[in-house]
Amino acid sequence: MSMSGYGSSGSGPLNVFDIAGRAMSAQLVRLNATASNMANAGNVTGSAAEAYRAIKPVFQSVTDSPGVSTVKVQNVVTTNAQPTKRHDPNHPLADKNGDVWEAAVDSSAELVDMIETARMYQNNVQVLNTAKSLMLETIRIGK
Repeated sequence: MSMSGYGSSGSGPLNVFDIAGRAMSAQLVRLNATASNMANAGNVTGSAAEAYRAIKPVFQSVTDSPGVSTVKVQNVVTTNAQPTKRHDPNHPLADKNGDVWEAAVDSSAELVDMIETARMYQNNVQVLNTAKSLMLETIRIGK
């Protein structure tokens, strides 16, 4: 999908379907990042360098004209969160000191992010449903 400020066909300005659709796509990237983070929460490795660190998407506004804007995912970055060192000499991945490092993922924050993402996605679904209803009503009145 082109992010040049024009509709998905590239032939005209953004419309409500382009705006909401792009926002929904961005929220799906955010949800995928949250799913990856949650899948890795609690995982341990034998060194801090190998430990998983949470990822987050970076959103960027895309403005077509004043008052007409949507969002795109600029990139996905690894957070600066540090893995937690834990002494567990019986763990098969423990280093020579008997330490393992747990993934740098805050499960509570990820759950909050997941709920917020679902709400944002649902808001955009509602925008699309409202636009569809208004278009159908306009067609009905025009008959």
